[in-house]
Amino acid sequence: MVTIRFEWIAGADETFGLPTYATSGAAGADLRANLDDRQIVTLDVGARILVPTGLQLAIPAGFEVQVRPRSGLALKHGITLPNSPGTIDSDYRGPLGVIIQNGGTKPFEITHGMRIAQMVVAPVVQATFTVGSVDETARGTGGFGSTGTT
Repeated sequence: MVTIRFEWIAGADETFGLPTYATSGAAGADLRANLDDRQIVTLDVGARILVPTGLQLAIPAGFEVQVRPRSGLALKHGITLPNSPGTIDSDYRGPLGVIIQNGGTKPFEITHGMRIAQMVVAPVVQATFTVGSVDETARGTGGFGSTGTT
């Protein structure tokens, strides 16, 4: 079990509580919009916005938090995260915001307290990078559909 520490940003609405898992088998914990003055934000088709959560967090070394779209918002409204998955590094201590984009066909309202994204805690492995010869494989340089479509 990994512990993520949160702190409320001054003026945030704390009544929603911390991110929560909707079910016992959920991989992602829901993040909520924490909007100034409990406003409603209308996101036009094709537009994107940084939505505040009212939180900042401390992630232990060796882990990251990935921010991902909610599948229901994506399917029903075309709401997505353009940098998905967004990575929050263990040494970041600023506000937790979610970049949301409307890929749907009509404007979408983001309301105060709405579940807007999910966060997944994942281990991080850092590599050592070197220069040297690259071994041969059966696939070779084939990419972008080279293995077929079925």
